[in-house]
Amino acid sequence: MDSILALMQDPAAWIALVTLVVMEVVLGIDNLIFISILTNKLPAEHRVQARRIGIGLALVMRLALLGTIAWIVQLTTPVFTLFDHGFSWKDMILIAGGLFLVWKATKEIHHNVDPLDHKEDMVGGAVTTSFTAAIGQILLLDLVFSIDSIITAVGMTPHLPIMVVAVLVAVAVMLLAATPLANFIEKNPTIVMLALAFLLMIGTTLIAEGMGFHVPKGYIYAAMAFSALVELLNMLSRNARQKGKGAGGH
Repeated sequence: MDSILALMQDPAAWIALVTLVVMEVVLGIDNLIFISILTNKLPAEHRVQARRIGIGLALVMRLALLGTIAWIVQLTTPVFTLFDHGFSWKDMILIAGGLFLVWKATKEIHHNVDPLDHKEDMVGGAVTTSFTAAIGQILLLDLVFSIDSIITAVGMTPHLPIMVVAVLVAVAVMLLAATPLANFIEKNPTIVMLALAFLLMIGTTLIAEGMGFHVPKGYIYAAMAFSALVELLNMLSRNARQKGKGAGGH
């Protein structure tokens, strides 16, 4: 209790908290895009429940990992060396998660581009994903993103209370943004392709990080923001043309 009170009176702790909250929210965007795209493949009546379960699992996983910080730190210790690079458990988890994301995004892009290829979905089943399959896939990516998130938190501050508050705030933001983001993606088909391209880039980045190539996150998110801005301008342009045609028709 005394340590928490001391942290509340320390300006540096507040700066660390704000910085970490921003970082955790930004890192949560990747997780949220994946959850939004996957749950949109479910029947409409199950989507909100699946999103809440997926984000709830992300929260549980992050808090559980925070409770095992000593183990988390050990995940960065090299297990074996290949091509002069020491691979740790973290590296292998990031590579596996990245490959999974690249595969899913590529498969879904293929289905969106080829209108004749809609007999199977990303996992080789019916076009509508089953609830259990969706939760299982969300759980898998939650693990990858949670480990990346918590290792980032550990690297930014040594104070566990700050990490817990930052994770809670970030997950709360994810929970609030999940349904509006999923609805926006569903109503705008071109956004789906953009979001899938983001997942493809995120997956490639995870693989690169696991292989020992540091990719500054700022470049990735700047590219995503720029692409989203261009698409927003395209949407505004299309809406303006449609309104112009509608007015011309009268």
